[in-house]
Amino acid sequence: MTKVGIMETAIRDGHQSLLATRMRTDDMIPALERMDEIGYHSIECWGGATFDTCLRFLREDPWERLREIKKRLKKTPTQMLLRGQNAVGYRHYADDVLSTFCDRAVQNGMDIFRVFDALNDVRNLEAPFAAVKKAGGKIQGALCYTTSPVHTVEGFAEMAARMVEMGADSLCIKDMAGILSPGMSRALVTRLKQDHPEMLLQMHCHDTSGYSEMAYLEAVQAGANVIDCALSPLAGGTSQPATETLVAALAEYPGLDTGLDLLKLGDLAVYFKEVRRKYWKFEIGLLGIDAGVLQHQVPGGMISNLVGQLREQGAEAKLPLVLEENARVRADLGYPPLVTPSSQIVGTQAVLNVLTGKRYASVTRETKNLAKGMYGKTTQPISHDVLKTILGDEPPITHRPADDLPPEMEAAKAEIGELANDVDDVLSYLMFPGPGKEFLEWRRDGLGPERELVAAVVGAMTIGERRAQPASGPAMAPIAAASAGGADGAWRNFGRLRQMR
Repeated sequence: MTKVGIMETAIRDGHQSLLATRMRTDDMIPALERMDEIGYHSIECWGGATFDTCLRFLREDPWERLREIKKRLKKTPTQMLLRGQNAVGYRHYADDVLSTFCDRAVQNGMDIFRVFDALNDVRNLEAPFAAVKKAGGKIQGALCYTTSPVHTVEGFAEMAARMVEMGADSLCIKDMAGILSPGMSRALVTRLKQDHPEMLLQMHCHDTSGYSEMAYLEAVQAGANVIDCALSPLAGGTSQPATETLVAALAEYPGLDTGLDLLKLGDLAVYFKEVRRKYWKFEIGLLGIDAGVLQHQVPGGMISNLVGQLREQGAEAKLPLVLEENARVRADLGYPPLVTPSSQIVGTQAVLNVLTGKRYASVTRETKNLAKGMYGKTTQPISHDVLKTILGDEPPITHRPADDLPPEMEAAKAEIGELANDVDDVLSYLMFPGPGKEFLEWRRDGLGPERELVAAVVGAMTIGERRAQPASGPAMAPIAAASAGGADGAWRNFGRLRQMR
């Protein structure tokens, strides 16, 4: 058995999960050359909510971030999270957008694209797979892991086989809620390695329930090749397991040693410990183990979304009822995995059902679109009664949703006009029209630091004062302020949704 590889997530999913995706590029750059010397399998540094947050809150060009990172990672492959037909946004984009986006990502420095679909509908992976392949990037097909009466090892194996047929260069088991048990981890890995013995298999787990370290250990013993970890200051809770801990543990297993230097990792951990302190305002406040996720399956970040929505209505005490309703709505809608955007759709509908006191008396546009098939096909067909309640007499579609989308690139170029310096700017505008245009105008007008940078500086100056205060006291920013970038504007009709994954 060959040694286990580590993908480092500190500068993408680590701070997205714990610090609302607010880490600035300037805080990444000083560590990158040292990270490049570690010997990681890859470094996740882009995609997910980072693109949105750069534009919306940090006033940074996400393309420039990628270029700056790639300049300094000369030995280690870069990796990103691509939301299938959604690219890095919250809706389906036309195929020409996917093709252009993936080409520009590769040209700017991206190597490996982890591609998933929120409903595990492989039809929604066709265009992004083709786009990545044409651009010269590596495709990692991701299985969004979830549990339900209709999710089985056989079903995941069939999905993996289809992704291999479509051209995947590697596979990933993506456990976004931290609910992959050790036994299921071994069973899934065993089956996938049996079916595809030469295919690299990567594991992505969140530490929410406390399962992930056990799941990783079972996975690598069953043949998994790479595990996702975060340096300890940005690990645990709703993030990934700690890099140093897994490196130390696997060193005791013949054939599983990662080969990474704990002293060098410790040096990086010291750096990111100081960086994290700068972002105290955005701490999500959900630390440690939340075993309740094993029942309700709501990812830790989504809990903060629900709390925020309920708090705005003065109904925070109804969270237990919302979590119960969340499970019922998920079942009604065909058991979608709870990952962006399906987690937001299901969660917001559950809040509405509880607050109105009548199920589906008020239905969001996104719930209606999900029922209509506009996001793709659910694992279990939605029942006729539920469809009737939500859609009335309107029939759902049965084809790939993006088949109905006309090309978008040329129209976007015309709309944004001279604000765009190049095609990268056009793509930024297309992904997030409001924040994208605001950023391009801000750049054109030469404006100074935005409010969040000022807040970060003030926070750094007062960190000594904060250390003297209890973690649960007034120094902790409210969950509403700890929101992840992107949800507030892109999902306005959802209320103030927060943690994007």
